[in-house]
Amino acid sequence: MADAPAGGSAPGAPPVLLVHGFASSFEHGWRDPGWVDILADAGREVIGVDLLGHGGAPKPRDPAAYTDGLADSVRAVLPPDGRPVDGVGFSLGAVQLLRLAAQDPSRFSRLVLIGVGGATFAARDAADAGVAPPPGRVFDQLMDAPRNDRAALEACLRRPHAPFGPDDLGRVTVPCAVIVSDRDELAGDPRPLVEALPDARCTVLRGVDHFQTPREFACIDAALAFLGV
Repeated sequence: MADAPAGGSAPGAPPVLLVHGFASSFEHGWRDPGWVDILADAGREVIGVDLLGHGGAPKPRDPAAYTDGLADSVRAVLPPDGRPVDGVGFSLGAVQLLRLAAQDPSRFSRLVLIGVGGATFAARDAADAGVAPPPGRVFDQLMDAPRNDRAALEACLRRPHAPFGPDDLGRVTVPCAVIVSDRDELAGDPRPLVEALPDARCTVLRGVDHFQTPREFACIDAALAFLGV
């Protein structure tokens, strides 16, 4: 499900594609914290998406549906005329942007990758990949939020998972900004990810929980500066 574009386009500026994290949605992950309004006020066209299993998207209960279905959700909202976009993704959403940019970097002008680090391509399975919460209180709160379908999210977690290797990330040739917190154990050390990307810079926030990162003013400011907003 793609959200209708918000705002007009600044002259010459690409649209901004916003891809949310696990157990979130476009509305929860981006509109609620103010990203959509800020970008629209700056004259940037916003492209929204709900990943498979989230928000208003279909919610299959088969883990295999999520192997390609997550990235396909994002691919489906890319401009049909091939125009590149600026991509902003958090956690699970950032991983999908990386996968698509590794396949075809020409679809992107810049990438902002929030809440991902070395765990993204060193993980053994989806739950270890810095893209979803481990079991515990926060996990249960996310899964049981009224906006979510717990069975669909559990299927998403159980999807067959192929971690990134340095060669995969080496194909992501567009400029990237990696934004993480020093308290983000899910993302892990950002340095291996930054070093594996051909053109990347890193911003480390202090004392921010993984799930709060995209809601922090410092994160928003760093992302907008990188995108020239």
